[in-house]
Amino acid sequence: MSKVIKCHFFLQYVDKEEVVLWMNTVGPYHNRQETYKYFSLPFCVGTKKTISHYHETLGEALQGVELEFSGLDIKFKDEVMQTSYCDIELDKAKRDAFVYAINNHYWYQMYIDDLPIWGIVGEADENGEDHYLWTYKKLEIGFNGNRIVDVNLTSEGKVKLVPNTRIAMSYSVKWKKSDVKFEDRFDKYLDPSFFQHRIHWFSIFNSFMMVIFLVGLVSMILMRTLRKDYARYSKEEEMDDMDRDLGDEYGWKQVHGDVFRPSSHPMLFSSLIGSGCQIFSVSFIVIIVAMIEDLYTERGSMLSTAIFVYAATSPVNGYFGGSLYAKQGGRRWIKQMFIGAFLIPAMVCGTAFFINFIAMYYHASRAIPFGTMVAVCCICFFVILPLNLVGTILGRNLSGQPNFPCRVNAVPRPIPEKKWFMEPAVIVCLGGILPFGSIFIEMYFIFTSFWAYKIYYVYGFMMLVLVILCIVTVCVTIVCTYFLLNAEDYRWQWTSFLSAASTAVYVYMYSFYYYFFKTKMYGLFQTSFYFGYMAVFSTSLGIMCGAVGYVGTSAFVRKIYTNVKID
Repeated sequence: MSKVIKCHFFLQYVDKEEVVLWMNTVGPYHNRQETYKYFSLPFCVGTKKTISHYHETLGEALQGVELEFSGLDIKFKDEVMQTSYCDIELDKAKRDAFVYAINNHYWYQMYIDDLPIWGIVGEADENGEDHYLWTYKKLEIGFNGNRIVDVNLTSEGKVKLVPNTRIAMSYSVKWKKSDVKFEDRFDKYLDPSFFQHRIHWFSIFNSFMMVIFLVGLVSMILMRTLRKDYARYSKEEEMDDMDRDLGDEYGWKQVHGDVFRPSSHPMLFSSLIGSGCQIFSVSFIVIIVAMIEDLYTERGSMLSTAIFVYAATSPVNGYFGGSLYAKQGGRRWIKQMFIGAFLIPAMVCGTAFFINFIAMYYHASRAIPFGTMVAVCCICFFVILPLNLVGTILGRNLSGQPNFPCRVNAVPRPIPEKKWFMEPAVIVCLGGILPFGSIFIEMYFIFTSFWAYKIYYVYGFMMLVLVILCIVTVCVTIVCTYFLLNAEDYRWQWTSFLSAASTAVYVYMYSFYYYFFKTKMYGLFQTSFYFGYMAVFSTSLGIMCGAVGYVGTSAFVRKIYTNVKID
C-alpha cells in the first residue's frame, strides 16, 4: 500500500511532454562524500532554457544534492538520434581540469524523474600519458504506460584531450516499452546477493545464540544465585559447606544503605540517560518507518525523517532525564534540561560545522548552505527545546519522587579492597566486547551502504540487530553490576552506563580497520568527513547502549533490594 501512495509524488507524462535531465554532482569514485557541482568541471551546457532547482527537503540540502539543468531537449516517447548539443573550447586550463578528474577516477550522477544515473568522465591509456573524454551520452529510457520506470546510460565517443581544440558533446535518446512496474523501478539498484548473503544470515543466527546464552546466564544469576543469597540473608535454611566457603562473595546486601546514593555528576549523568533513551526511540521509529516505506527511493528522505523523528521525540529525553535528575535530588533542573536538549545537537552540529569549513575550502557540494544552518538552529531552539521542557516537567511531576526500596545512609560506606578484575575501570573496558560482537557484521553492511555505493534496504535485519543489541547490553550490564555489588562497591550507576557505552569504542576502532582495509578513500576532506561522522555515530551508539544498559540494570537493582529483608 505504501508504494502505491507514493506514486502520486512522481510525474505522469503525456506524449511529447518535457522530461528534465538534472545534472547532480561529480567527484572521485573512491571518495563517495567528496562531490562537486557537475559544472565545476568545464562541461558545456545544452541550449535549452535553464530551469532552476530548489532543495525540496532539509535532508536533500544537508546531503549536498546540487541539481542543475542539463539543457538537453528530451520529450516523453520522442526518440532523438545522435545530436550535438554544445562544444567545449579546450584550452590548457580546461584540459588540466579534465586530466585531474580522469586521473582521480571522477564520475558524475544525473537524475531523470528521480531515477539516478551514473557515468564516468573519461579514461586514460595504459601508460597514463594520453587522456580521453567520453563525449556521447546514449540514453535508453524505459516506460510503462505514462510513467518512466527505467533509465540506462552508455558513454561513447572517446575523444583524446588535446589543448586548443574543440570537442563536440552529443546525446541520443531511445525509448523502449518495459514490463517493470512503477513501484518496482528502484529494485534494479538494490543488491540482494550482497545484503542477503549467507554471512548476513549466519551473523544474525550467531548473535541470536549469544542472546540465548546471556539470557540463560542472567536467569541463572537471578534465580539460582539470588535465591541462595536471599536464603542466606534471611536465614530461612541451612547453607551447605560450599556456600559457607563462598559466603563473603555474596556481599551485595552490605551496601543496601548506599546502593541508591545519587551518582557523581548527576546533572551530566541524567542528561546522558535522557539523550540515550531518545536516540533509542529515534532508532526504533525510523527503522519501523523504513521497513514500511521505501525511503531509499527519495533523495534525502532518510535524513529528513530522522531529523523530524528526533525533534518529535524530544519529550522522551526530557521525561527520562528530568525524572532521573529529580530522583537524585537535583535542584537546577532548568540547566539539566538545556544540557539534555542540546547534548546531541551540539555534538552533531559542532562536527558538521567543522567539516563544513573543509568542504567550503574544497568548494564541495557537501558545504551546508547558510539557510540550512539557520533552519537546523531554529529546529533546535523552537521545536526540540520546548518539547524537552514539556517532557522534563512531566518527568519531574509524574516519576520524579525518590521511591527507593532502601533508605540511603547519611555517611557513605568505605569501599573495600578488591581484585583488580573487579575494578570499575576493568569492567567498563570489558563490558562492550559482547555487545560489539553481536553487531559488528551488521556494522560492515551499514558502513558499506553509507561509505560505498550500496543502497541499504534490509531494515528487518537492522531491527533484529537492534533488539539483539539491547538484550545483550542489558544482560552484560546486569552481570557486571551483580559482580560489582558483590564486591561491596556501590558505584554501579556510572559503571553500568559506561560498560555498555564502551561498545562505541570498539565500533570506532572497527571504523579504523574498515577505512584502511575496506576502502580506498584519500584526501583531507573525505578522511575528516569519515572519521568526524564515524565519531558522531559511535558516540550516539554508545550513549544509546549506555542508557539501555542503565535502565535494565536499574530495574534489576531495584528488584533485588525490594525482595531482601533489611534489618
